[in-house]
Amino acid sequence: MEKTAKEIGIYREYHTYLRLERGYSENTVEGYEMDLTKLRSYMDEHGIDIVHASFDDLQAFVFDAFCTIQSSATQARVLAGIHSWYRFLLYKNYIDQDPSELLEGPKKDKHLPVVLSLEEVNRMMSAIDLSSNEGHRNRAMMEMLYGSGLRVSELVELKLSHIYPDEHYMLIDGKGSKQRLVPLSPVSEEWFGYWLQERSAWPLKPESKDIAFVNRYGRPLTRAMVFTIVRRLCAEAGITKTVSPHTLRHSFATHLLQNGADLRVIQQLLGHEDLATTEIYTHLDVQDLRKAVLQYHPANRDM
Repeated sequence: MEKTAKEIGIYREYHTYLRLERGYSENTVEGYEMDLTKLRSYMDEHGIDIVHASFDDLQAFVFDAFCTIQSSATQARVLAGIHSWYRFLLYKNYIDQDPSELLEGPKKDKHLPVVLSLEEVNRMMSAIDLSSNEGHRNRAMMEMLYGSGLRVSELVELKLSHIYPDEHYMLIDGKGSKQRLVPLSPVSEEWFGYWLQERSAWPLKPESKDIAFVNRYGRPLTRAMVFTIVRRLCAEAGITKTVSPHTLRHSFATHLLQNGADLRVIQQLLGHEDLATTEIYTHLDVQDLRKAVLQYHPANRDM
């Protein structure tokens, strides 16, 4: 079914609403719009107007969609997209009542994240070939991921003009267009300085003049490339855990907590809006405490 001019206008307005009024990241907007496309296809197939769908219509879609979606996290995201779409329609007065208001789904599973030990982090750093063209760049990137707890999207979008070496801080553009100041560790500063010296000789494209980390062609690094670099380094370091750039962020937070940092300080450093998101690291810490008791307490010597 072809979109009408009115529908096209509403979809464009929804895109603007997500980006500007809600301040969602590009990835979140893309995910919501992808789920909206699936919802529209279902409604078109059943001859239902997506704008004026009923609760029963949405419930039928969810039941049908979840038959092929096993991950509770993905199911939760689909529901979030539906709620977002109908809240937008209600907010803009396209509908009088939100049909998704009572729509529920499975609770998102809470999986404890993979964390590297300090010894594993050091092995990973040592695996970087500093004699290669990208050696100092890669070391500076890994130090920032681990030393400041950056998300991979924050790393690849980091601007030179947002790094203040004299103050030892970076201005980070986080989720939802929210900015935060993050300290630069002395080690990160040292390796970033080495990278800057080499970066000046790299062929930079106009769009990369203010980008901190670039590829060999002078263009901004992609998230996929950082994933590839991290996984290759782990393989070379003999680390068998399933590791991503986010693992270094988890390791940053966990190591801070283990060494006495306040949870609210960690929340601010990570840019978490809700303290409950940060509290997962307390569960990691408790697991470590239990392992220590089982391993070292004499009451467990015969177990």
